Amino acid sequence: MKRLLIPLILFLLLTVEGVALDILPDSLVQGDFIFVAHWVFVFIVLLAIFYDREDTYFSVFYGLLFGLLVDIAYTGVLGVYMFSYALGAYMVHGMIKLLHANFFVTVVLGTGGLIMTEVLINVIFSFTGLTDMGWQHYALHRLLPTVMANILFLLALYPIMARRLAGWKKELSGISSF
Repeated sequence: MKRLLIPLILFLLLTVEGVALDILPDSLVQGDFIFVAHWVFVFIVLLAIFYDREDTYFSVFYGLLFGLLVDIAYTGVLGVYMFSYALGAYMVHGMIKLLHANFFVTVVLGTGGLIMTEVLINVIFSFTGLTDMGWQHYALHRLLPTVMANILFLLALYPIMARRLAGWKKELSGISSF
């Protein structure tokens, strides 16, 4: 049953992402700033840091799968979020091999992963002609608010999931050692 919890949590976050802007006050949503909820990616970052071992890539797999589901549910172009989430998870997974998993590292890697993923999504959308926002306007009105909002979500999710994912990792290690 515990093996199903991670996909269920990711699916719940995927569905809640669609109504995330309805939670915010109207003064924020109707302003010049654009907030994009990347809650699925934030959880995938936590997976890469606390659940994956050096030789497992569950976070990359879930990045591919749920990135594709984000593409299907919320965008008109398939593969953009799938590629971006998987690459972001892979980069965080690679960096955690060099660093110790703690709160500070989680915030730094989460911020870096969010920035890289969001910029990559914007670059792909720019090349395909789906957006024509200038880089300065993009950085100020979309990138910064999006990263800050998702870091707040990471800060809220960290105390709930960090130990739990580390515990599930130990259980997975015990199961796979037979």
